[in-house]
This record gives sequence, structure tokens and C-alpha cells, in this order.
Amino acid sequence: MSERPRLSEDKVSDAVKASVAGFHRGIVDEVAATVARDKVVVVGMAQNPFVKKARALLTERGVKFTYIEHGSYLSKWKERLAIKIWAGFPTFPMVFIDGVLIGGSNELAALDKDGKLPK
Repeated sequence: MSERPRLSEDKVSDAVKASVAGFHRGIVDEVAATVARDKVVVVGMAQNPFVKKARALLTERGVKFTYIEHGSYLSKWKERLAIKIWAGFPTFPMVFIDGVLIGGSNELAALDKDGKLPK
């Protein structure tokens, strides 16, 4: 598996680095703290069917999880963008297990199929 292409640090100005570091920092800090604290975390948004599928699967399997919701298709897109930049993952939900981003709804379903969901 190869790394995704990223712009080299030496090609990013200090002003841009500062802008990204501060971009909705409170939201990013909240998500990061929750991921560090709780065993299973789902980060999502209202009205998204894949978020609903992931939450339903965890609930059906009796897996305790923390859910963080930021807006919907009609609101808070900038806050969600900040989370995407932080995580390096382009879609919601974002499912974290033991602090590790495992992916979204499809990856969660694959873990379930393999019997690897936390108890």
C-alpha cells in the first residue's frame, strides 16, 4: 500500500501552515480528544445514509460507541472539511477503533463480516 500524494512541506508557506492549523481548530481538537478517549467513535453528519448504516450496525452488534455529528448536507461543511483535512479521509462516516481510523461504513461492515468488531 502506498502513501497518498501530498504536497511537500517545503512547498507550503508558513502562512498556509498557520491557516490550516487554525482552521476550525476547536472542532478538530474535540474530535481528536474523543478519539483518544473512547474505544469506538463514529464521526458523521445528519441525513447521510452511510452514517446511519454504520451506527445501526454497531447498535445491532451491541458495540458501545460515541457519535459526533457535525451538520448536514446543508450546514457546517467547513467544519467537516477541517475534520477531513485532519484525518486524511474524504468521506463520512469516519469510524475510529482504539484511536485508529478504520474507514467508513463499508470498512466497518467488512470488519463485522470478519468477526473483528470490538465486543
